[in-house]
Amino acid sequence: MDYITSENILLIGSMLLIAGVLIGKSSYRFGLPLLLIFLLVGMLFGTDGLGIQFSDMHTAQFIGMVALCIILFSGGLGTRISAIRPVLLPGLVLSTVGVLLTALLTGTFIWWLSGMAWTNIHFAFLPSLLLAATMSSTDSASVFGIIGGQKAQLRHNLRPMLELESGSNDPMAYMLTIILIEAITMGGSISGWSVALELLLQFGIGAVGGLAMGKGALWLMSLYGRLGRKGPMKEDASQAISMMSILLMGCVFLSFALTTALAGNGYLAVYVCGIVVGNAAMPGLRAIAKFVDGLTWLAQIVVFLMLGLLVNPHEMFGVAAVSVLVGVFMILVGRPLSVFASLAPFRKIGFRSKLFVSWVGLRGAVPIIFATYPVVAGVEGAGQIFNIVFFVTLLSLLIQGTSVMTSARKLGLVDDTEDDEDFGVELSDELPTTLQTLTLTEEHLAGGCTLRDMSLPEGSLVMMIRRGHRYIVPNGTRRLQPGDKLLIIKENENHRD
Repeated sequence: MDYITSENILLIGSMLLIAGVLIGKSSYRFGLPLLLIFLLVGMLFGTDGLGIQFSDMHTAQFIGMVALCIILFSGGLGTRISAIRPVLLPGLVLSTVGVLLTALLTGTFIWWLSGMAWTNIHFAFLPSLLLAATMSSTDSASVFGIIGGQKAQLRHNLRPMLELESGSNDPMAYMLTIILIEAITMGGSISGWSVALELLLQFGIGAVGGLAMGKGALWLMSLYGRLGRKGPMKEDASQAISMMSILLMGCVFLSFALTTALAGNGYLAVYVCGIVVGNAAMPGLRAIAKFVDGLTWLAQIVVFLMLGLLVNPHEMFGVAAVSVLVGVFMILVGRPLSVFASLAPFRKIGFRSKLFVSWVGLRGAVPIIFATYPVVAGVEGAGQIFNIVFFVTLLSLLIQGTSVMTSARKLGLVDDTEDDEDFGVELSDELPTTLQTLTLTEEHLAGGCTLRDMSLPEGSLVMMIRRGHRYIVPNGTRRLQPGDKLLIIKENENHRD
């Protein structure tokens, strides 16, 4: 094995990253999810492709754990409490009850399939539930990547609800996976009360741990800022942002490790920590968020490439027929039934919204990472479990991932108005101002066609005009047209004289 050297690892790793990014760029032409491309690139370079050998489940599990911490924290960092407050309860019900129902329904179906003479899988009830549990959560990386990358806005607060669900349902799936592995390795004994108690402790300690570490991270970054001001030399602003970003990532991994050591759910703690930090008034938060976003994309690319290398495609052919049946059941039966049952008490959520939420049951890296746990634990039939999970994930990304926004438009749930990032202008978090965009209509121009004729709120100023693909510097005599987009800077009310 002389060819396994540090230089060769760097060579192969760099080639995978470059190939993944360049090939991924073409995904926009074909409407394929970017993360699916990375998964396929990994398979292309793997055992049945160019021949790169990678089969270390322990290493894969560790890399997946690190990547998932970064992804979940980034998701929490971008979650606005004001946005999720109206959908907090239904989102949490989906991430707990919905996951449990999906696992039970799909597990029962897999168990039924195992009893059929024509199938080549023979799982008992608990292993069937274990297989379903690994796939029971929607994948945060896939949901954040596909929905978050779309400019079109979803109506009825669907986007924050889906992002809340995908960010908070991984802990439930993880706990179900671990509990079922323990039950199988201990001889099939499982108590409903013990499961309920363990889930309660995991979620309780995880939520409290995440809240505490979020507050602790804010205090440490504030302390870092104060220490920098007391020295004889002034720290460069960009260096300060970089160091605070690294400090924050240290807090993220500390949050996961400490919470896990205290028998809590580390993934939930990381997500809650991100929410606490992301909703705080902190200098440089926007720049730190950009650093974390770049790190998140790197984590997603690495984990999807690695999982693509890990699988042996020829082994999936043996379970292809069963995997298709399981995948179709989850997409058309298991996920919709669990969504409609979970959201039944929330009558304000309409039928079309529930139907769309049912369709956005994207599987991705998380189910595959969770599928490594039975392999590492030595569960009988773990190889089949891993291959089925991988196949179902590919099916989900290919079918659901390519049709998310199409289905939203057909259901009339898309608001095509552009957001405030249309101009690509950002302001420092420390400035007491906000940016807004305004698309002019005939009503806006009823009093006159120039800027000086318009009645703008006190403390507002038009910075830029966008007309089609042209950007125009405004002045008082500039004649305006319906459809023009104005970029307005507005002074915060509490900072006015």
